[in-house]
Amino acid sequence: MKSGLSLLLCVAALTAWQVTADVKELSITTIKEDPYTMRRDSEFEGYCIDLISELSKKLGFKYKVHLVKDNRYGAMDASGNWNGMIGEVVRGDADLAVAPLTLTAVREQFVDMTTPFMQTGISFILRRDAASEYSSFSLLSPFSSDMWAGILIAFLLTGVCMFLVGRISPSEWSEPDKEQQNFTLLHSFWYITGALTLQGAGPHPKALSGRILSAIWWIFAVMLLACYFGNLNSILHSNHNHVSIETFEDLANQDVIEYGTVEGGSTMSFFKYSNNPLYRRLYQNMERKKSFVSTMEEGVRRAQEGNFAFIGEAVSLDLAVARYCKLIRSEGIISMRAYAIAAPLGSPLVKNLTIAILQLSESGELTYLRNKWWASSCAGADGTLASEALHTSDLRGLFLLLGLGLTVGLLLALLELLSKARNQAKDGKKSCCSVLTSELNRRFGSRGESTEGDGSDRNKA
Repeated sequence: MKSGLSLLLCVAALTAWQVTADVKELSITTIKEDPYTMRRDSEFEGYCIDLISELSKKLGFKYKVHLVKDNRYGAMDASGNWNGMIGEVVRGDADLAVAPLTLTAVREQFVDMTTPFMQTGISFILRRDAASEYSSFSLLSPFSSDMWAGILIAFLLTGVCMFLVGRISPSEWSEPDKEQQNFTLLHSFWYITGALTLQGAGPHPKALSGRILSAIWWIFAVMLLACYFGNLNSILHSNHNHVSIETFEDLANQDVIEYGTVEGGSTMSFFKYSNNPLYRRLYQNMERKKSFVSTMEEGVRRAQEGNFAFIGEAVSLDLAVARYCKLIRSEGIISMRAYAIAAPLGSPLVKNLTIAILQLSESGELTYLRNKWWASSCAGADGTLASEALHTSDLRGLFLLLGLGLTVGLLLALLELLSKARNQAKDGKKSCCSVLTSELNRRFGSRGESTEGDGSDRNKA
């Protein structure tokens, strides 16, 4: 009994697998859309044509491809009749519909669809210059806000360190009796400002500690200016990549640029029947302005002409961006969906086609076909290569170098002062600590007391 049941199952599976082989020639409907199906002389080529070829090799069926008569994907009218490729499959005019056909719940009720051969979503494209926004503060764009904050902090710390080195280092006090010192706090900031603009602002430091600090600041300034002007030049030459209309919300909240999608397609249906108020508002605007297009090609052409955003499947829009360098696609993608092959309800072809598509996906053949037909001709125009503002993390090494230089300069100044204090302590037979304290008091404001003390000592002498 068990052996008979097993034999029956094997025969059924073999019969199902050979259904496609028994079919003399499958009639396949498709739609002319670059790069899925294109006509070259008297033959077809494209992603879908290659996909059909690979499936026929795996399943062993013959086929004949024809274009859908009304050039539509498939939508149901008020009387319940389907048009487009779905209509041909429902009426039996075609055995399969192989195209960028979106898998939807409504279509699944009237046709059987295979596992998806491509994933996508809804996005929009428009001209780069139409999407650009030019700021009055473009000169600040090479650096991010945290970078500018870091530069300001570095500037203040360097000025204070230059002032401290000038006060502490004995070499900067060539005439201490006159109580004159070049590096006041104001002059210290003026000096490093001159260095930042690659202009000298003398007098220059005399002490080794001050010169080291100055050299490190000059290196910091030169590297910083090189990064600034390099990134500024890149941004100014690619400012068309600065998109002000980035999301569907941005699109809905402006009335300068019109937008539309293919009439009768699944994308239009998504906006029409969506429960999201934003998407419903987008559809109402398109309906009121009659901004729908009849084909994908018309939508891409209108987007190239300017002041028009074409809404469609992201994967198809990526091709338009790859072919037409003036276009840019929004990074936002909504309503993830998939492309699948449609067959009549109950068709035995669907199971075998699903297995074959999964095999092509696992072997990497679908990825190869995607890369083959979506190759970009816009060298260097990819939006992902657009220049961005530099952050502190990008120049972390430069800030660390400056911090190390400031630390070394301050330590050298202290060592210079300590060395002088030890020598004076030996000559005057005083403690090094008292001499050091006296020197620090004289340098940092207690000059009157120090002067009076020195004067009384001279009178006693």
